[in-house]
Amino acid sequence: MSPTQGNEPGAPTYAAVLRVPRYLPIFLANALSMWGDFIARITIAAVVYQRTTSPLATATTLAVSMVPTFLGRSLLGPLVDRFPYKWVLIWSHLLRATCVLGLMLLVLNGSGYGLLFLVLFLLELIGGASTASFMVLLTDLVQNRHLYAKAVALGSMSEQVNQAIGLAVGGGLIALVGPETGLLLDLVTFVVTAVVIAFVVELKPITGERGRGLRGFARDLAGAAGDLAHHPVLARLMTLSAIACLGIVAPEALALPIAGPGGWGGVLMASPILGAIVGILLVGRRDVVAQNRSILPMALAMPIPLLLTVLHPPIWVVTALFFLSGVMQAFMVPLQATFALVTEPALRGRIFSLAGSVSVAAAGVTYVAAGWVGQYSSAHAGVAICAAVCLGLTALLAVSWPYRGVRAAVDRAYGAA
Repeated sequence: MSPTQGNEPGAPTYAAVLRVPRYLPIFLANALSMWGDFIARITIAAVVYQRTTSPLATATTLAVSMVPTFLGRSLLGPLVDRFPYKWVLIWSHLLRATCVLGLMLLVLNGSGYGLLFLVLFLLELIGGASTASFMVLLTDLVQNRHLYAKAVALGSMSEQVNQAIGLAVGGGLIALVGPETGLLLDLVTFVVTAVVIAFVVELKPITGERGRGLRGFARDLAGAAGDLAHHPVLARLMTLSAIACLGIVAPEALALPIAGPGGWGGVLMASPILGAIVGILLVGRRDVVAQNRSILPMALAMPIPLLLTVLHPPIWVVTALFFLSGVMQAFMVPLQATFALVTEPALRGRIFSLAGSVSVAAAGVTYVAAGWVGQYSSAHAGVAICAAVCLGLTALLAVSWPYRGVRAAVDRAYGAA
């Protein structure tokens, strides 16, 4: 039995993940797409901040990218259960490339915020389908479930690295050569990703029962929502993920106002991401059972460093606090892997989409809430208040956390003794 496709226990390496057939080109294409996407996000946010110097306007711009992602994952993500994910991935990336071209033209023409937000809305709306498709693709591609947990860690680390690169490069690009260059790079990444998927991803038929027409689609979606809400493990994992957004998103939402002029906004935004990379490396060294035991303790520790931002420390101290909080964000890796494996295969498209949309909605609310507090008090206070709420809600969830149910689900998902 192949070590990449069996189900034997062990501690697989990242190299073993990369040796899975067809994984490497898909991994690289997805990383390239993420890099360009984050460049586009900070580029548009920086354009708005330069024109308004308003923390609320800047955070609202980032929130605009969250709201359509919520709708896209909720309404378009279930397409993965109805159409082969290969075609969903290809068409979603090509349509997103078209939206980026529209953003380029609007920035060149100096168009108002209304049109910029509308095209950004469409860009992120379409992205909901590609996100769910890629998650289902990964569960099919890596059949060994211990290796799959490592693949989730590698994918999350890649996302953090490429987000850090995208944010730092995006901040520099707009200062050096203008926002059009960043958007052009984003367009190229979507096209390249679509081409790689067309040649590398295997076309697989869809499985499971599906309702017919729009009514059947709505029934399937409602049924999946009910299954998710009443599942004793999935519902708690989803709730924790949504609560954690308060501590994860607030630093990103207010990094530019905290940094002020000088071009350090991208670096400050990247600091919790770099911390998350370190955290993922540390968590990935443990077996899957130990990883899942660390979910709740790390979630409780994650917002604590951010509370100190209320003291308005120097920028290098804020950077260090963001980094420490980022290290604790690594609990999301075992959370996501276990969530995926506990979900029924035939329902993964719609369940992944619904759960992701809840987290995205929480992130969007956090962007606006943090921006509002930052506007009327200070950016530092906005981060600290969001962190305090995050800590309080996580502590309440910990009181009723289903420890035995999570352990049993982990044993079933990974074949642990």
